[in-house]
Amino acid sequence: MNREEGAAAIEAILFTMGESVETDRLAKALGEEIKDVKDQIVYLKEKYAKADSGIGILELENAVQLCTRKEMYEYLIQIASTPKRNVLTDALLETLSIIAYKQPVTKLEVERIRGVNSDHAVNRLVEFGLVTELGRMDAPGRPLLFGTTEEFLRSFGVRSLEELPSLDAVKVEEFKQEAEHEADVKLDI
Repeated sequence: MNREEGAAAIEAILFTMGESVETDRLAKALGEEIKDVKDQIVYLKEKYAKADSGIGILELENAVQLCTRKEMYEYLIQIASTPKRNVLTDALLETLSIIAYKQPVTKLEVERIRGVNSDHAVNRLVEFGLVTELGRMDAPGRPLLFGTTEEFLRSFGVRSLEELPSLDAVKVEEFKQEAEHEADVKLDI
């Protein structure tokens, strides 16, 4: 299969699926090598990068998805109702960042770090599709383990968790000291 035929097949699969598809699944479906599929994806990305295209390819870890280009959003809202925007409060962002950096993580671990009950925050993040249950920990009580989803990657504009900003050990220590100071101040009141 030549590059254009392979790219057309990938385009058809992504359009029909409407969600991300793993690169290895595309290769298997096309009977191609993964490197050839990646070349065809690059070809599609270049094709869609032109100003006369309203769609693009979104890469997420080892998967790709057909998506609308950001520049077309203003036209979409003229046709579709405005999508519901999930508001991430400080508590939700704090919980989400803990899960993103420590995953797989239990609610108890999140609560130990935050110092407050995190049931509501974790449940809201699951509702928003940013966090999912990954399974259960092999420990007494078999607590649920949580991690981020592809929607998390999509929402924050990163291809993989490796693209998240790294944590600076000095800043982490400063945050710990600030939290301990705040806890001491609350105890004095």
